[in-house]
Amino acid sequence: MASANLKLCSLAAFALAIVQITVAGDPDILFDYIAPNNVDGSFFTFTGFRAITEQPPPQSFKATKASAVEFPAVFGQSVSYAALQFPAGSINPPHTHPRSAELLLVAQGALQVGFVDTTNKLLTSTLQTGDMFVFPKGLVHFQHNADNNQTALALSAFGSANAGTVSIPNTLFNSSIDDTVLALAFKTDVGTIQTLKKGFAPK
Repeated sequence: MASANLKLCSLAAFALAIVQITVAGDPDILFDYIAPNNVDGSFFTFTGFRAITEQPPPQSFKATKASAVEFPAVFGQSVSYAALQFPAGSINPPHTHPRSAELLLVAQGALQVGFVDTTNKLLTSTLQTGDMFVFPKGLVHFQHNADNNQTALALSAFGSANAGTVSIPNTLFNSSIDDTVLALAFKTDVGTIQTLKKGFAPK
């Protein structure tokens, strides 16, 4: 009987742990918002996206973020935003967001997008202006403006004030991971790894 009770308690504890994992996200706050004293409406206003319309398009892919770092008013609110500018033929390389899913809206142009699930299945779509696509939390994904003549603009919403971004190429080839480790992982030679790293070295 004692053994059965122990198994039941263990099972209940395991089930509770699974529930806690599935609802994990930004911690709840005990106030309406987190802000310095005597704030006004300007604290809750972000003007960083004005540059998108006031400046010429960038020469390479550019992400302008409105996360807790750039826009402190979102701290504790479990939301953030990013504007993604794609010159003709450019790409947002494969990356992940460890703390949030991403909901992307194409505001201008067209994008080829996709993600790889945990079974290594690639799911892709070609999005036109006005289309939306969701990238599940933590999965490797990318966006590509395949049009060599037209720019594209997308807006991404996140369910975290700091979704985090882990760029796969930059993390692997612009870090201090040993060349031999990378060569073994990619089933190639050290020389090839060193050539790849040169492309990510600071200029």
